[in-house]
Parts: sequence; C-alpha cells; structure tokens
Amino acid sequence: MPLFDIETHWIMPDLTSALRAMRHPDESLLFNETGDHQHRLEDLGDGRTAAMDAQGIAVSILALTPPGTQPLPPTEALPLSRAANDMAAAAVARHPDRFRSLATLPMSSPKDAAGELERAAGTGHVGAMVYGRSGDLFLDDPAYDDFFCVASQLGQPVFIHPQMPSAAIRDASYRGFGSMTDLALATYGWGWHLDAATAALRLILRGTFDRHPELQIVLGHWGEMLLFWLDRADSLSRTAGLQRSVTDCIRSNFHFTASGTLNPALLRHALSVTSVDRLIFSTDYPFQRPTGGDIDSFLAHFTSDAERRQFTSANAASLYGIDL
Repeated sequence: MPLFDIETHWIMPDLTSALRAMRHPDESLLFNETGDHQHRLEDLGDGRTAAMDAQGIAVSILALTPPGTQPLPPTEALPLSRAANDMAAAAVARHPDRFRSLATLPMSSPKDAAGELERAAGTGHVGAMVYGRSGDLFLDDPAYDDFFCVASQLGQPVFIHPQMPSAAIRDASYRGFGSMTDLALATYGWGWHLDAATAALRLILRGTFDRHPELQIVLGHWGEMLLFWLDRADSLSRTAGLQRSVTDCIRSNFHFTASGTLNPALLRHALSVTSVDRLIFSTDYPFQRPTGGDIDSFLAHFTSDAERRQFTSANAASLYGIDL
C-alpha cells in the first residue's frame, strides 16, 4: 500500500537570511543547521526523493520549516510568503507524482493571510501550515476569522505547527539550566508542544468551529498532548458557552499525525479517544528520519489492513485531495 508523509520540511535561503537579520532571531533556527539538516532542507529534488525511496514513501507534502514567515513584519512576511509558495509550487510541478505542498502565509498581516491562502490554493497547494501566535496576536484572535472562513470554504486544512514560546513565557518557565538545555526545554522537550496544544484549545474556546463547522485542523506529535487531557478540557465547554464540547470538536474538526514519533503506546491512546480516520502518518523530515524497517515495525501494530491503509494513505488522500 502507498505511504504518504504529510509533514516534510524545507527552507528557502532568502527567508533564512531575513529571519537571521531580525533583532532577536528565533533560536530554533539552530536546529536547521544541525548535522546535514540544512542540505536536506534546501533539497527539493533528487536527494529528497532518494530519501523517500529509502523509507518507502510514495508522496511527501512539503511545508516550510519553522518558524516560517510568522515572526517577520508584514512588509517582509507577505513577499517572502509569496516567494516560498511559488518555489514550493515549482517543486511540485517538477515532481507531480512525488510532492504536494502546504502554503506559507503572512500571519503577521491578518488582512493578507486569506488572500495568500486563496492564491496559493489556486497554484496547487493542498493546505497551509501556520503557528499559534504572531508576535502578541494569538491564532484565535478575531482578526484571523476571515482566514479561517476562507480555509473552510476552500477545503484547505490548516496544520498548526509548534513554535518557540513567547519571550515572557520562556523567561518565566524555560530558563535556568544552561543555554542548550533552556532551548531544548522550550522547544522539542516540552514548550513547542504545549504552545501548539494551547493554540488549538484556544481556537475551540473562541467558538471557531461553531462558526466554521467544516474547518479542518491538523496537529502533529499525536495531538501535541491535547489528546491526553480531553476529560479535563471538556469542562471548559460549558464555561465558554460553546455549542459543542471540546471532545466533539476534536473528533470532528481535528486530525492527528505522528511527526516521526512511532510509539505504539501513543497510537493506542489516540485510538482510545478518537477514530482511526483522524490519524495520519508523517515523519517530520529531516528532523526525524525513521528507516523503512522502523516504519514497517510500527505499522504492524495496526490490527487490520483496512486501518493500516487509512493511516498510511487513505486519510491523507481524503483530507488533502491527493489523487495519483
């Protein structure tokens, strides 16, 4: 059966330069330069398809690596988002049987986000990847409601990717252990995932899915911890005056991907709180690189060929409109 990977990252050198030139650059840019990551991130050709072949992956969905254009001021974010989307679309055009792409959006300029999503969808992008906050503006701010309306109308799923917590939160909770431990705690060790889960929960509490019931959201890392806390999160539904419970939104409007964390225990828990049609395979390439053997061993934990097929390809094909 084919294997679709819905989260593989890439970078654009012009964007890296702009992010590095900021007064306070995002420290997670360091991860792009670790080992051979930069070479792999910049490769949208034969090297990437060779890596896919080695893992047994038929189709990869490309997404710009964090933090995207989101930390940039609107005057830079919009042209660089357009350039990134054009570059990704060109890569897909060169490899139409191997690649699809998620749009990069100028979320620091809410008035431009919907328009760029619409333009990118017109050039073949199958969804978008965003982050939970732009400066002090949270993703659930009413300024973004037009964006979510357009995403829903176009059937463009929105992947909420982890990002660096704000400086204030880092100072309060993620410092005091040495620079590299501080960075790890604020990113892959904890902070990234809590930040993304909070962004998703805030969208629910804002009534986003009451207003846009067809909107579809994707979370990585088996739900960024949110799936483990649904019993308690549901208690928020009545307080917030929602038409639907947190759990109902999670089961109807969210999809969850592995992000290379191929842990059978996480799979079992995800299946205990949502259904298999909401779970999708991904590797988080090149930051996670499970071998073909690792992937096969993990897929053996599915109890039927039908469930395995849903996870490996059918769910992604349905959500992102992949027809090969």
